[in-house]
Amino acid sequence: MNTQTEVMQRGADGAEVAQSRKTGGATESVLRPPVDIYETGEGITLHADMPGVSKDRLSLRVEGNNLLVEGSIGIAPQEQMTALYADVRATVYRRSFALSNELETDKIEASLKDGQLTVRIPKRAELRARRIEVQS
Repeated sequence: MNTQTEVMQRGADGAEVAQSRKTGGATESVLRPPVDIYETGEGITLHADMPGVSKDRLSLRVEGNNLLVEGSIGIAPQEQMTALYADVRATVYRRSFALSNELETDKIEASLKDGQLTVRIPKRAELRARRIEVQS
C-alpha cells in the first residue's frame, strides 16, 4: 500500500504547492492548479489553469468516483543551472475531484488551449432538467 501525506504551502504568487511524502520517504512537490467549476442543467464544466502543460504531458483519468488531473510542465530542470530566485520548484500539476453518481463519467470531454484545461462532464439523461409540454 502506497500512502501519502500532503503538506500545503503557498508560493509568493499565490499558487498552492503540495509536498507529498510517500511511505518510501521520497518527497515530491506538486502544484495544485486553480480551478473554476460551473454547474448547469446539462452537467458540470471545470476550468483549470495549467500553464506550460502540453496535450501530450496531460493525463485525465477516472478511478472509481474520482477524476484525477495530472500534467507536467515541459521545462526539464538542468543540473548545471542554479536558480537565482524560484517561488515554485515543482513541475507537476495534480488535482483530484470526487464525482457524483449523477454524472456520466464515460462521456467526459476535455480540451486544452493556451494552458487552460476545460473538462465537461454531462449529467445522466434521466437527471437533466427537461421541459414538459402542456396539452390544451
